[in-house]
Amino acid sequence: MRLSEIENKARKIGVKNTWRFSKKELIRTIQKQEGNFDCFDTPAKQTCEQTLCCWRTDCVK
Repeated sequence: MRLSEIENKARKIGVKNTWRFSKKELIRTIQKQEGNFDCFDTPAKQTCEQTLCCWRTDCVK
């Protein structure tokens, strides 16, 4: 997913000043806001079982 798409998603859920975040930080912020683990691109990706996560493709590549 492109950064502009991620920023739009973040704004829709109330994240302000999205330009201040890196892609990783923004995705993790979205994950937290949605009540999920903020695990994007962490060592946990090696054993990730979150098959329905919308970030999975970007995370485990």
